[in-house]
Amino acid sequence: FSSPHPYLPSPPESNSFRGSRYMSSKRPQPPSPSDDNLTSPTSGGNKRARNRRNDMPSVNWGDWLKSTGSAVDQEQERIDRQRAAFGGETVARIKDLSVLILGCAGTGVETAKNLILSNVGAVTVWDSEVCSESHRGANFYVTPGDVRAGRTLAESSVAELRSLNPYCKVDVLDALPSDGDVAGYSAVVVARLLPRPDLVRINEAARRSDVKFVLAATNGVTASIFSDFGPRHEITDATGEPTQTLAVSNLEVIGSKPALLRVAGAEDGSPVVIATTAQAEHGLEDGDVVVLDDMRGGMERLNGMRVTVRRVAITSPTAAKVDTRGVAFRTALGMPTPSVVANFERQYEFYRARFDEDPSNEGRRFPVRTITIFNRLAFVLNDENGRALLDAAGGDGSADVFSGYVSGGLLNQQRPVVVKEYRSLAETLERTAVPQMLRGEDWEDGRGVEVHLSIAAALEFRERKGHWPRLHDDADASDVVEIAGEISSGREGVEGSCRAQTVQYGFPTGDARDLDEGRIARYSRLFATELTGFCAYLGGAAAQEVLKATARFTPIDQWIHHEEACLAADACPSNVGPLFGSRYDHQIAVMGKDFQSRCADQRVFLVGCGALGCEYLKGVALMGVGTGKRGRVVVTDMDRIEVSNLSRQFLFRQDDVGHPKSVRGALVVKRWNPDVNIEALERKVGDDTEDHFDDKFWTGQDLIWNALDNVLARKYTDAKCLFHSKPLLESGTLGTKCNHEVVLPFRTSSYNDGKESDDQENQIAMCTLRSFPYLAKHCIEFAKQAYFADYFEFGPEVYESFRQDPMAFFEQLDTMEPAEQSRSLKMIKSFIDLQEEAGGTIDFDGCVRIAFNRMMQDFRTSILDLCHSADEMEKSSGNPFWTGTKRKPRPVDWTEPTPLLWEYLYATANLYACVWKVEVIRDLEQFQSAVERLNLEQPVWSPGAKVDLSEGDNDDDGASEDDEKLKGELYKVDTSKLQPAQPQEFEKDEDDNFHVDFLTVSTNMRAYNYDIKASARHSVKVTAGRIIPALATTTAMVCGLVGIEFCKLVLGLQSQGSDKFLNSNINLAAGSGNFTTFAPDPPVAIKTGLDSPHPTSFSSWDKIELSCKSKELSVDQLVQYLERSFGVSVDRIFLHGDQDDKAIYNAVDRQKLEWSIDFSEDGKVAVSDGVFTLWPQVRMAVQMLGRLPPTSGQRAIFKSQVEKVKKALDQTKESFMNRLSGPVSLAFREVYRPAEEGDKQTYFDTVFNGKDYVTLGVDCHTDREDEIILPCIKYTFTH
Repeated sequence: FSSPHPYLPSPPESNSFRGSRYMSSKRPQPPSPSDDNLTSPTSGGNKRARNRRNDMPSVNWGDWLKSTGSAVDQEQERIDRQRAAFGGETVARIKDLSVLILGCAGTGVETAKNLILSNVGAVTVWDSEVCSESHRGANFYVTPGDVRAGRTLAESSVAELRSLNPYCKVDVLDALPSDGDVAGYSAVVVARLLPRPDLVRINEAARRSDVKFVLAATNGVTASIFSDFGPRHEITDATGEPTQTLAVSNLEVIGSKPALLRVAGAEDGSPVVIATTAQAEHGLEDGDVVVLDDMRGGMERLNGMRVTVRRVAITSPTAAKVDTRGVAFRTALGMPTPSVVANFERQYEFYRARFDEDPSNEGRRFPVRTITIFNRLAFVLNDENGRALLDAAGGDGSADVFSGYVSGGLLNQQRPVVVKEYRSLAETLERTAVPQMLRGEDWEDGRGVEVHLSIAAALEFRERKGHWPRLHDDADASDVVEIAGEISSGREGVEGSCRAQTVQYGFPTGDARDLDEGRIARYSRLFATELTGFCAYLGGAAAQEVLKATARFTPIDQWIHHEEACLAADACPSNVGPLFGSRYDHQIAVMGKDFQSRCADQRVFLVGCGALGCEYLKGVALMGVGTGKRGRVVVTDMDRIEVSNLSRQFLFRQDDVGHPKSVRGALVVKRWNPDVNIEALERKVGDDTEDHFDDKFWTGQDLIWNALDNVLARKYTDAKCLFHSKPLLESGTLGTKCNHEVVLPFRTSSYNDGKESDDQENQIAMCTLRSFPYLAKHCIEFAKQAYFADYFEFGPEVYESFRQDPMAFFEQLDTMEPAEQSRSLKMIKSFIDLQEEAGGTIDFDGCVRIAFNRMMQDFRTSILDLCHSADEMEKSSGNPFWTGTKRKPRPVDWTEPTPLLWEYLYATANLYACVWKVEVIRDLEQFQSAVERLNLEQPVWSPGAKVDLSEGDNDDDGASEDDEKLKGELYKVDTSKLQPAQPQEFEKDEDDNFHVDFLTVSTNMRAYNYDIKASARHSVKVTAGRIIPALATTTAMVCGLVGIEFCKLVLGLQSQGSDKFLNSNINLAAGSGNFTTFAPDPPVAIKTGLDSPHPTSFSSWDKIELSCKSKELSVDQLVQYLERSFGVSVDRIFLHGDQDDKAIYNAVDRQKLEWSIDFSEDGKVAVSDGVFTLWPQVRMAVQMLGRLPPTSGQRAIFKSQVEKVKKALDQTKESFMNRLSGPVSLAFREVYRPAEEGDKQTYFDTVFNGKDYVTLGVDCHTDREDEIILPCIKYTFTH
């Protein structure tokens, strides 16, 4: 064909026109977004088509689509959230790992569970110890049958471990290798202390064979982890943090660096290359390395080259006081670098001259400051990377290659490879002067020395005695203490050795000190025990260490100990013994029989049964929580089990998919421990379920345990704990990061005291999304916010609202903002037009046509319009438009359909079929045949409406005359003849609903338009679905720590102070320095603004309690009471925490009592000024009554208007007086009871009548107009 118009694509033999990159039939097409390598077959037919009838056309597109009804890759679905955390490459490396686990008690089975869930290739377990009943306190897979049959721990665990993941091979090792050879494995985890010769032999064999070695052991109230990654270990990504992709908006070659321009290593007068980034802050440091990508305009050969960058700064006089956050400075940075420097040079000269003119400055140095320009980077061209870059550029080897920059370019941050050396187990046992403790204060004080020496002494004891220290054996404990002393004294004079010496701020002084023999003796007496919390903590941390064998993330360095001495505070012999073979023997031996009794009677509310909830349910069952007559565990979760849950929610299996999480989770732990009294609910916890979770429910709990994944729900449960004075255990994870918080009534800050929000997105300017995208994420966001939301969510929703009840819709329309009104009207009109074009009813062919028209409009016509408008602007201004990050787009072309276009039609047409309730066509061949029958033709383009090329974020869809015309048209529509539509609520985890397929192909259609790299389906799913990366390892570790805190609560340690408890903030990816725990913060003090003797501050735990059960206060009496009690003037009284303007009392309403409207004998009217603020329309009527003669016939009209306002004012006064003089509870009900009848009123009445109180907030001030803040008021009354 030929192109009659200059804005249509050129013929196939010419692949460009006027610098544009329009598609032609011979242009390479973007690859399909498979999750592995973004490629798909382009010839040879489709795998699904090979065995079909010969008369059906073969298709060469759509292999990556998940909505076709083909078999789902269950393994990939399982690890979906793990891929979001690690990325595809690391996940593939994890699959290559083969791990040997030695020890299958609590720590061993926890480690094995986490590795199997993480989808390593193989796990082999060994443990020859025969099961006992006490093992059931930490190994959740040991059954009474295993104990009776005399099975080993490994044998009793392997079947359940295999069931965790059918894609991981799980075997049992019969015996330890006699020579300690572990060469066939990627890593070995020793999950309990073995005799020292075995430990050293295995560790040395691992080091020789480059096998990663991890030791994780818990004994009593201590837990220790050791990691040895050998003499040389390479780390390709030390932290796992996302790398930056920076868009280049300008590249400049500064021939001679000015003195004020500061670049480390660049001399004044030397050439320097400056890259300006589209991002206001690039976030890079001096010496970081970036890889060039998407370079254009003759610089394509530089793509893939590495370059070192340095920060760019400018010198500014201190006296200039430049505000680097101000608008002026930010605006100046948009200019070319020479202009920025020139501005600062003028500034410098001005202030320098003033400085020199002042005689008092003689001999003084001119004060200056260095301001970093965070949107600029300098290329280092004189190092190895720079020289290679210039060689690739060709020419004379100078920086001039960058001077021809026009547009495009990306800088992809590259993590440096880190090489680390690790010492052997034997060496670190002796030469770790100050072993790290999980609690920072313990580490600084050197308390890790006793734990380290205890381990060494226990190993030596085992060699001398032939057995490990026995439970509660004082003789063994005495021997272990003696051995520890010998080891410590024997190391005196040995540099870097672990021995008893004073430590200050984490550094040894060399001064000898006495050993804490009590701690070492306790370690020995409790050596034989393990607590499930410590096992879960170590199992998560050890498993994550193993995953670091992929070369991603930093191993710990090398020991970390944790000790919770407060758990074993009561050593009364009759409380910790004798033991009679219970599953709780280890708990009783450490914490006592009274602990176990209190644990059994605990009433716990667990909110959530996802990854966190599964771990907490496990701990509940193992510890025997809720097994007593009073005890009960309530777990609630509204969600159902999905395949992607199976990689971390270890209570569930494939057969559980589709069932309620809470119900299935409760069944599993009930099977483990039939004595647990557990109730599973499928209810949301929030302000709309207070008819079920009422005051009786909350006051009946001993503890609230959050296992939630969103901030709003956390804030709600925290608020309930605040009001009912209940302790709360809170935790959360994000990939390898986790934290937990212990909230104690009146002793610690609460979750609501923080500032956390679910909205942590970096907002992208709408103009960038709409017309000038330059990153893949821009295409994803636009596909979600514009295409999916408009076509399948918002559009059908407003259309259905109109179709079902037009009058109600128009009433609702009046409450909308003008822009939303316009959008709604246009959407409804478009849906009606679609039906008219289809002849009244939309069938599948109609859906295909709609999809085709969308494709032409969104990816062709609008692109051609944009290019036309830009070219017109270039002609009129004489300046190039497509510069910096603005990419000149190219349209799609249907004349020779590519796979991408077929895939767009397939996903879009089927989604429209879902909207119009038409049967979908999943088979690709049938779909292609249906499309080909329609003979769809690409429309001829001609210049249309001018496109808005502004770079602001203002939308031009406010109210207009066209909108009024649309309203008139819609009033005339007979909605009874309209076809019903089904709005689509975006669901990321249902592969057969076309949602993610549509977003993926829409993203890549837009990416094709703007020559941006295509995105993998999984990447689109993670970004558009706001998927939170989740890992079994992190979840298990943090839940273990929280389990320990639960034990402290049961022991009643809160009465000893909050410093007995620990909060944590840990990143398992970033090495030892990111294992952080600390005591909870005290409650946040909220200043009242009152003077003494009134309370000057309070915390969120406090409330003012007013009991009026015998006789209620009126609202007026309540106001007077508050004003008298606190010396304030009350402005408002309202529902505590409510953000609306509603109030049971408003001082502004009291002022209305003074307002009046009075008619005089001469017919004039006197109106208080305040009336006009509430009824501004009456001002005109009052003025006219003052002007018109008494005989005017128009007076009656204006008088009627004033009389209506007077009546409204009188009613307002009467209503206010009735409320003011009436009881508080009645006023509350009148104000806050929903106006509309039905379920909302019924729910309000149920909740209101079920309480004998209301919670009130107060706005008030002093006579000095100072704002006063008072706590929540609990106003109690009798119904």
